[in-house]
Amino acid sequence: MSQEKRLLLILAAVQFCHIIDFMIIMPLGKTIMGVFDISPGQFAWLVSAYAGAALVGNLISTAFIDRFDRRTALLFLFCGFTLGTFACAFAPTYFSLLVFRASTGIFGGTLGALVLAIVGDVIPLERRGAAIGWVMTAFSVASVVGVPSGIWIAAEYGWSAPFVATAMISSAFVVLAYFIVPSLRGHLDDQARPQVQKKDRKAMEAAIDTAALQEANLPPAGMALAPKHGLRKVVDPFVRIFSDANQRAALLFTMTLMLGHFTVIPFIAPYMQINIGFEDKQVGLIYLIGGLLTVVLLPFFGKLSDRYGRMPVFTTASMFALASIYALTNLDTDSIFLALLATSSFFVVASGRNVPATTMITSVVRPENRGGFMSIRQSINEMALFASTLIAGFIITEGPDGKLEHYEWLGYFTMLMSVIAVWAASRIRAVA
Repeated sequence: MSQEKRLLLILAAVQFCHIIDFMIIMPLGKTIMGVFDISPGQFAWLVSAYAGAALVGNLISTAFIDRFDRRTALLFLFCGFTLGTFACAFAPTYFSLLVFRASTGIFGGTLGALVLAIVGDVIPLERRGAAIGWVMTAFSVASVVGVPSGIWIAAEYGWSAPFVATAMISSAFVVLAYFIVPSLRGHLDDQARPQVQKKDRKAMEAAIDTAALQEANLPPAGMALAPKHGLRKVVDPFVRIFSDANQRAALLFTMTLMLGHFTVIPFIAPYMQINIGFEDKQVGLIYLIGGLLTVVLLPFFGKLSDRYGRMPVFTTASMFALASIYALTNLDTDSIFLALLATSSFFVVASGRNVPATTMITSVVRPENRGGFMSIRQSINEMALFASTLIAGFIITEGPDGKLEHYEWLGYFTMLMSVIAVWAASRIRAVA
């Protein structure tokens, strides 16, 4: 197996561990509320603490992450994530569990951004779609294998057992990453080149400016700016990102794509149970079949985007996604087969379009700044995720007969965001 394939497998494993850790707590809600004697509202804080901390972690890492070897950053974040997951398993109180979930989210959320930055650094743009397709299968594998396994482990050994299992798997992958992931310093070399050129170009200017200042009995400019130097290092990545129209378009694309994807997801299972008549065990088929299909087809979407172009594949998949979203949110049938057909098609095309989309996003920034940009992008993702949940909760209501109403309105909103995402994608230009 080539070094490149081994690296992609490790990155997919990192994503798998991160997604499992984020998802596993949700099915354990009833058990955790009973163990710690907490209300549903308090449990909601446990879920949101991870996403909120991930948002903060990504904002912080934006200013610093591009200054380090990617391997060093990956191992540091992965170790912190693993320790945080272990700590969750042994939390003695609700408050300590809340703190440990937030701590884990800081590391886990930044890991997701760093993985995509590494893929962007290592894989040439003409092959990047296929590589991202493989890495993104971790999301599907987590849905198909990780979550059901975690639920079974919790039922057999207690609520903390899934966290122990996830931490142990993560520990094994940390060791493998230590030996497999090479030093990744290409982005640091790219940073150094323009700096050297600037020094050469500005050397004469600095000498002239210093002489002029001395004649006026003023201190050299460098002395006056020195106190702000540290702050500027922190602020510069944000200024660089938001002053670039191409990167702003990519962030708008990220936000609208998330709103055009995740907004309908929280109510898929309740809608199928309450309105369509799925039994509890049949709900598992939604994620099993949809997850299996995406595991198989996501790499195919990556290959298509490399061969035919990222924008054409994304646009085509988005058009199919519009039809799929409409069918899903306007479903009115007693047929379990038709319902599974609608949900599975949504999983495939909505997840499939994320492959060329993510490839396009990694291409809008050069390697020396990619880590910081991907951190900001992940923060936008987390904010859109939070907003989509609020929007869904605001629109969906319970009817007199107990069924969910206005799911189709949510579908129309999601379709609108998907159309805007196509427009935003057309504004993106690849630079690396």
